[in-house]
Amino acid sequence: MGEDGPSRTQEAAPLLSHPDLHALDPDDAALNDVDRALEKARAVLDEEHEAVQQAAGEVGYWSSSIPSASPAAEAGVSGPGQVGRNLGGQPSELSGTTPNNPPTSHEASFPVLESPRSPAADPEGDISEAARGITRGRDPEDIVTRLCRAVVPTVADAVLVYLRDPIPTGDEEHVGPLVLRLQQVHPLHAGGGATLCEVRPGGALFDVLNGALPVTTDSPVGGAALPELLGEGHGTPGGGHTVLVPLHGRRRIIGTAVLLRHAAERAFQDADLSVAAEFATRSALAIDKSHNLQAAVQGLHLARSLADTLQVVADGVVTGLGYELACVNLVRPDGDLVVASLAGNSAADALLTGRVGSRESWERRLSMGQHWGDLVFIPHTEGWVLDDDDVPQWHTDGPAPRFEDEWHPSDRLFAPMYARSASGASHGELVGVISVDHPLTRRRPRPDERRDLEEYAFQAAIAISNARLRTNMQRALVRLDREQQTLRASEESFRQAFEYAPIGMAIAEMGGDQNGRILRTNDALCRMLGRPASAMRRYAFSDLVHPEDIGILLRTSAEGGRAELRLGRRDGTFLWVSMRNSVVADEADGPRFLLTHVEDIEERKQREFDLAHRASHDALTGLPNSAELHARIDARLCALREHGSDATEGVDDPYLGHAYPATTSHTHTHVRAPVGDDNAHGLAVLFFALRDFKAINTRFGHDAGDGVLVEVARRLGEAVRDGDTVARYGGDEFVVLADGLDPADAHTAAVWMQERIHLPIPLGDQTVRMHSGVGIAWAQCGTAPGDILRAARGFSS
Repeated sequence: MGEDGPSRTQEAAPLLSHPDLHALDPDDAALNDVDRALEKARAVLDEEHEAVQQAAGEVGYWSSSIPSASPAAEAGVSGPGQVGRNLGGQPSELSGTTPNNPPTSHEASFPVLESPRSPAADPEGDISEAARGITRGRDPEDIVTRLCRAVVPTVADAVLVYLRDPIPTGDEEHVGPLVLRLQQVHPLHAGGGATLCEVRPGGALFDVLNGALPVTTDSPVGGAALPELLGEGHGTPGGGHTVLVPLHGRRRIIGTAVLLRHAAERAFQDADLSVAAEFATRSALAIDKSHNLQAAVQGLHLARSLADTLQVVADGVVTGLGYELACVNLVRPDGDLVVASLAGNSAADALLTGRVGSRESWERRLSMGQHWGDLVFIPHTEGWVLDDDDVPQWHTDGPAPRFEDEWHPSDRLFAPMYARSASGASHGELVGVISVDHPLTRRRPRPDERRDLEEYAFQAAIAISNARLRTNMQRALVRLDREQQTLRASEESFRQAFEYAPIGMAIAEMGGDQNGRILRTNDALCRMLGRPASAMRRYAFSDLVHPEDIGILLRTSAEGGRAELRLGRRDGTFLWVSMRNSVVADEADGPRFLLTHVEDIEERKQREFDLAHRASHDALTGLPNSAELHARIDARLCALREHGSDATEGVDDPYLGHAYPATTSHTHTHVRAPVGDDNAHGLAVLFFALRDFKAINTRFGHDAGDGVLVEVARRLGEAVRDGDTVARYGGDEFVVLADGLDPADAHTAAVWMQERIHLPIPLGDQTVRMHSGVGIAWAQCGTAPGDILRAARGFSS
């Protein structure tokens, strides 16, 4: 054999080597009995398989059927695919033999034929039924099995079927030599030939595979091709008892079948070759379509993006279902359908893709015509009314149908795609519609082809829904990633704003046993209070606040609350701060943390105190002024109606700037004048008016007069008890508020203070003595402070 000849590999040892094809050894009688029993059992299993297959078809399981076609028009070669027991892999590596190392007798073993077949009672009926049975195969392996059982015993005693490994898919072009793999031998006990065979261009086997008709081995090309396939020592019966039948799909070589007859029978005749060609054509087309259909369905679920999936759906109809044109119309969010993908015609693709048809027009279409399950077929006799609606259409011309079931160019076939329904209803939401045109058979689809398209539309709906889900998930992941990036950026911004803020900031717990405990502080707050961050985490703000301000802290609202209070420093002093709270909340768990802003207001507070002191105290002597005096008297009194005009409800005091309340608190102790009762005590108002003070200003000057006033204020301050008030009421008038005195005590205190004022006051190198008049009045509830002071002044004159 030359260098261009094929190489072969045998994977399993043959049952018999070089068997006698004319007769069986008498010792094999027991084996024949076993074979006959196996054949009977296989026939029973075949009947059960047919029943299961029919039931599966009724409930919607996959089935494939290919119409008849002329073998002469179907030859072709394409790219890689897969079939049989090697569906998932690449072509197996050849081994064992080479063109320079022809196979031995052990490497090629051929069928052991039984006695000649008995003639069939109805040959034509058997052939028709066998041919129909081939096209009902559910997958390539099942189709090959049906082919073997159709050939044996209809036209041959044994058959070997070789398929390309792998089978090309769609319109892929094959590159390199063809590899044939032995797929099945029938009957099983017949042994087998070389498992793998590499077919190179230029050889006789290559010519047979590219031919249109079966070739017997008594012809020159057949006789040369058989050794290339089976090996030099094949020993098959000659004289026209062995036939090579090429298996052609729509566009490619699928494989070949070797048919053998017992040498005792007559050789293959033209009628036998015609039957063999019919079987081969049906099986090859069925294998081609089934394989393409499986590849198309697998491709649906391999596409990643929604756009890729939509295009794969359209391409799969063309490559796997046998239509020249396919269009996928996708439901948009607004309900209308847009042409999302198109396969089979580039001009139609450019014209229609992206165009939109209204949902109303599509609903009209899906309610018309003939309903083949979920499919909708609108014949040209009815579809003319749709020519002017808004659904994008591609019009083709062609001859009028010659047969009742022939396809008309204006026929329309739609395959709605429904999403799976969670409620168990037969139809879920409409995903889209596949519209197809120009079946390759030029006939309306047969029932099995309709089931293929319907099942494909169902699988396409799942693939599109999954692609949408993946797209939505990808968008959600992108959105989540962006949100996480935003969150991280926000957290970093917050961290920097927190750490480097010019004012103090703290985060404290809310709720639980550790409510109010400080979790985190920034540098500004630590510097403000002179405490390190590690020490601050041991405290709550209630531990740091001034005792007098604890009530203010507790009354401050957590959300948006503001307070001005004093916080303790590490050195024991207190700092006036302004605190503002905000809550860091979780939508599910509620408030989680309290964010507190702490601002140092010590300087502002001191300015406020200074302003308030100046407003309420005499600038010269530092004593409370008349307004402060009125306020202090008023703080001790309440309004009683029975005590004169000043006790009326809502009387405005010009010194205090507000009205007295008409009601009293139940905790208030009434202040009453102890007049007429020597044992009673009250709030005495001692009014001192200096005599001849103007003379001091005139003789010594105003500075000297100011010095006298300061000295008098000092002496009065030293004369009173703690808790008593000394105030400068006017230019040369002073008032002392002394609580808890009876009339005698008040008189004694007034005389003693008057004497203190009368003591000499040095003015440079001279001394002066001041005299003062004194008046005593008693404060009591229901009397206005102004009335009390006017009464005391009157008594001092």
